[in-house]
Amino acid sequence: MTEAEKLNAIRERIDAIDEEIQNLINARAEAAAEVARIKQEGDGDTVFYRPEREAQVLRKVKERNRGPLDAEEMARLFREIMSACLALEYPLNIAFLGPEGTFTQAAALKHFGHSVTTTPLGSISDVFQEVEAGNCQYGVVPVENSTEGVISHTLDMFFSSPLQICGEVTLRIHHNLLSNAGSLDELKTVYSHQQSLAQCRSWLDRHLPNVKRIAVGSNAEAAAMAREDAGSAAIASETAGEIYNLSVLAHNIEDEPGNTTRFLIIGNQQVPPSGEDKTSLLISTRNEAGGLHRLLEPLAEHGVSMTRIESRPSRRGVWDYVFFIDVDGHKDEPHVRQALAALEKQAGMYKVLGSYPKAVL
Repeated sequence: MTEAEKLNAIRERIDAIDEEIQNLINARAEAAAEVARIKQEGDGDTVFYRPEREAQVLRKVKERNRGPLDAEEMARLFREIMSACLALEYPLNIAFLGPEGTFTQAAALKHFGHSVTTTPLGSISDVFQEVEAGNCQYGVVPVENSTEGVISHTLDMFFSSPLQICGEVTLRIHHNLLSNAGSLDELKTVYSHQQSLAQCRSWLDRHLPNVKRIAVGSNAEAAAMAREDAGSAAIASETAGEIYNLSVLAHNIEDEPGNTTRFLIIGNQQVPPSGEDKTSLLISTRNEAGGLHRLLEPLAEHGVSMTRIESRPSRRGVWDYVFFIDVDGHKDEPHVRQALAALEKQAGMYKVLGSYPKAVL
């Protein structure tokens, strides 16, 4: 058999496999549509998007994967199939910190897939308000960065918001220097979000020490501003460069190669256990010696691991603080439930912000 004949045989096999895949995807879509019909025949409080179910499906995809595609890539493919099938049941509108081209939009699409509508908003508080008003089913907001730490405004919104955390997504952040300038020598100004400027500080100090740095509301806004001024640049994603028609002067200029941002999915629903979950709390302790230690004792006593703690001013008095805590496990698991019941008795303020699946992708 000649090389051409061998290649032709493989291509025919690929065509046959493609047809089989397409038929199976459509069969899955028909099953999803049947799920929607059954739900619509039920009560009026039907929930179409099930974070715990999707997390379970994606974990199974990764567990049973045998290659040659790696597990993450396979899960991303299934994420898009699931997104398209959900759109047949109930199209979702997702609020995010805009404008178009932000990392928060990228996080929204990574978590929900590309078959949702994404709505850019001007501030984190606007995202909360749109979801609270019911104009969007869910919102995506940044909460912490591996290099620069917590995004305090997101945490502060939970003081008064009734919204629950329904999920989380992590995104590796690669910053690029975007501009219409021909070289670094032509630059007089660099625009970006203050977090991105901080995450690229060393690179900027080395390569653009005399260029003015201006913090703006988002990296996408920075890209829009750089588009209007040939002597300026923006630190943003390659996607923002494509949207705002800017060239990349330098790739991956972040100081830490493992730079990662964690985002929260906020909504109105309580999420059942998925098997691998996290619970977020807002608590305060009495202002007395050893108060925080006594407050957290129930977690250790019941074998609940605390994975994160952040303090914020309580707004109730000078030098009065509250704590945002993440623990392993779902609030409905017996050992977690017992620990939280004991913790609530010790706390001055106690609010469960949500139990939700740990990030899968």
